[in-house]
Amino acid sequence: MGQQLDDELKMYQRMERGSTSHPGRNAVRSLLDSFDVDGPDDKHRCLVHPPLWESVLTFLRRNPVHIKADNIMFGIADDSVFSDFEERELQTPCPRKELDGRIIYVSRDLRMPKEWGAPVLCDFGSAVSGGTEHSEDIQPNIYRAPEVILEVPWTYSVDIWNVGCMIWDIFEGESLFTGHDPELQTYRSRAHLAEMISLLGPPPLSLLAQGKASRKFFSDEGDFCAGIPLRDRIPLEDRETTLEGQDKASFLRFMRKMLQWEPGKRSSAKELDEDEWIRKNT
Repeated sequence: MGQQLDDELKMYQRMERGSTSHPGRNAVRSLLDSFDVDGPDDKHRCLVHPPLWESVLTFLRRNPVHIKADNIMFGIADDSVFSDFEERELQTPCPRKELDGRIIYVSRDLRMPKEWGAPVLCDFGSAVSGGTEHSEDIQPNIYRAPEVILEVPWTYSVDIWNVGCMIWDIFEGESLFTGHDPELQTYRSRAHLAEMISLLGPPPLSLLAQGKASRKFFSDEGDFCAGIPLRDRIPLEDRETTLEGQDKASFLRFMRKMLQWEPGKRSSAKELDEDEWIRKNT
């Protein structure tokens, strides 16, 4: 983890040098300090951040909805959560034991805050600059963008696809894509692509021409030939949702702005912020 931790520290330092007036600055976790601690085998990098509450994933599990949302945490606008924690620890210290020269503590839960803060984006250990070309495999399986699977050079627009999938998960209580291969009973890229085709239709030849892995799944003519049957096509605009009427229509239009085969056709974060569905629900 050494190099990844160094990369994460550099990413926080880079963000800290950014514009203090950037509209998204408060939505990203900041770094207060960093230091190294000597462990039994090696040094351990410690990053110091302003305290936050639990992740969206943990919060949704209470409901329950299971999604990959553990990189978004809730802020806390109630400092008494921490003073209460300190007082309880002073009055009744948590159990602990010594093992191999180290003291191991039982974790103590924080009580629920009286006032929540805004959600904050965290965990930049795998973050990269979008100013250079990338082709490495990224994202949790069910959130992988088409260009990642096809090994097309990717940039910031992969995050727009990722956000679209996560929003669907939150509002509909299930994943838009599973990538579950019924033959192998596990996630496979070919099954994921088959689901994308069912939702969006076949990918454009211009996208396939850029992918190093395209010929694993598609013929030169763009036919899907990955050895797995295609599902009946149900376009995104015809999908059932928990919303109805105009709310449903505007929600699906919003989703379509993010879920596009071609990265260049996806809306930017600024454009999404101005969408009618977002404006109506914020």
